[in-house]
Amino acid sequence: MEKNAIADTIVRLKSCSHYGIDELLDVMQVLRSEQGCPWDREQTHASLRGDFLEECYEAIEAIDCESVPMLREELGDVLLQVVFHCQIEAEKDSFRFDDICDELCRKLIVRHPHVFGDLTVSDSGEVLKNWDSIKRETKHQDTFAATLEGVSPAMPSLMYAQKLGKRAARAGMDWSNAADAFTCIRQETDELAEAMQSDDADRMEEELGDVLFSCVNTARHLGVDSELALRRAAKKFMTRFAKTEQLVLADGKKMTDLPLETLDRYWMQAKADTDTEA
Repeated sequence: MEKNAIADTIVRLKSCSHYGIDELLDVMQVLRSEQGCPWDREQTHASLRGDFLEECYEAIEAIDCESVPMLREELGDVLLQVVFHCQIEAEKDSFRFDDICDELCRKLIVRHPHVFGDLTVSDSGEVLKNWDSIKRETKHQDTFAATLEGVSPAMPSLMYAQKLGKRAARAGMDWSNAADAFTCIRQETDELAEAMQSDDADRMEEELGDVLFSCVNTARHLGVDSELALRRAAKKFMTRFAKTEQLVLADGKKMTDLPLETLDRYWMQAKADTDTEA
């Protein structure tokens, strides 16, 4: 966009009474222009990676908090990241925001033949089965291994492992029930114990990974989201830790001055108190 056009766009944007997606795209184009912001001009896909991830997590937090105003704001921040990355590519004439919308709409129409075609489905389970079948066909995933390779390794590890297990199960490679999957946890913890005796760092890491993977498989059979389960456990730990510290301070003591046995007694009291409050 020429310098004069940028100036005209700035004036127009400043006088808008309501902004839509077209105005958002214009704002980003202005920010990336020579008349725009030095920081915005310096950004690349790689430099924005962490921001993109952070904004997605903040949107998830808004969902967890069940806060509609927070969700509206955080979804806007996620959209900003999408628009930012689009503008970077638009400057290279590789693709624009409309191209993303076009590709997405086409994909949704193809993967919903029960809505945009003649296919009849009985329930959401059948919808997901058809979705997976169409996805494998359009992505040319001719083997089950290819479907596993299609899982993004950038996912959080627990989520990544759970999705791998789910896709492997489609090939019949899975435990028949949660009890059998749980048995695997016991086996893997025994192997971890042996590795700890060897004092071999690489072996201990490998066996610990096997324990975690087995836990994820058990969670999947129980219908539990392992990522969410661990997050809840961490949050519970944080609450009990804070309560433990309160109890210690109330007695005029410092946690760092107390032996572990004493801290354990405070911990058990904190656990009882927080469980009662819950």
